[in-house]
Amino acid sequence: MQVQPKDPSLKTATKTDYLRQMTGPIGIFDSGYGGLTVFKEIQKNLPEYDFIYLGDNARVPYGIRSFQTVYEFTKECVFKLFELGCNLVILACNTASAKALRNIQSFDLPAGKRVLGVIRPTTESIDAYTKTKHVGILATEGTVASNSYQIEITKFFPHISVFQHACPLWVPLVENNEISGKAAHYIVEKDLRLLTAMSAKIDTIILACTHYPLLLSVIQKHLPDHITVLSQGEIVAEKLVDYLHRHPEIDAKCGKNGTTAFYTTDEVGAFENKTAIFYGKTIQAAYIDVRKKG
Repeated sequence: MQVQPKDPSLKTATKTDYLRQMTGPIGIFDSGYGGLTVFKEIQKNLPEYDFIYLGDNARVPYGIRSFQTVYEFTKECVFKLFELGCNLVILACNTASAKALRNIQSFDLPAGKRVLGVIRPTTESIDAYTKTKHVGILATEGTVASNSYQIEITKFFPHISVFQHACPLWVPLVENNEISGKAAHYIVEKDLRLLTAMSAKIDTIILACTHYPLLLSVIQKHLPDHITVLSQGEIVAEKLVDYLHRHPEIDAKCGKNGTTAFYTTDEVGAFENKTAIFYGKTIQAAYIDVRKKG
């Protein structure tokens, strides 16, 4: 049998070539804009990594929807990010983390893919912040109804008492950039009073919605100095850095060319105009359809 000579123009694939083909951006998913407050901190800690941010703005808000609906919507967006090459996806959305993450992790993940949320990294850090072991949670109605923070904190730290309060008007305030006017002060002060009335010992409050850090200056004006307010962005970013160090097999699948892409399921211009509020700078985005075909 005659052996054909090798074409000198064909290069032998190296292990580096193979790994480069297998790498992809880290996906950051949120139901809308709030996840940008988390993404901003993640990118600050991992500037050399590639990222895709996907906001499902066409179907926001998630907080008022059923568990099944949030699960289906989140799954569609996560799998769209997989299609775009992501091997690791962060649910930078408390409602999606509360209502969809566990099912996706348990039943839907393709081999080699990972999905992480924002609730666990926040809750596993809380004991280091509270001295009285009385912790308040401010969140959307959906997150409070899921009881996810209570469950997770009790799992890690059964000695901590958790008090939750839903703030349904806070997201609209932020979405409409009404974050410093009289209405914001009135609404925030009322909700803080209702939360702190549950226990005089509360010394730490978690802002368990990624929109809420935009109201931080107002929140702090209506709280005594001894109460610490925690935004999730910095905590989640630090935990992600640690996760990648502990899982080099996942880190090896993350592209590191410093690229960033933004997608929205709604009108691009509106998305670009509002992102500056959450992300701190203007961006260019593209429309994407995440719905299942057929």
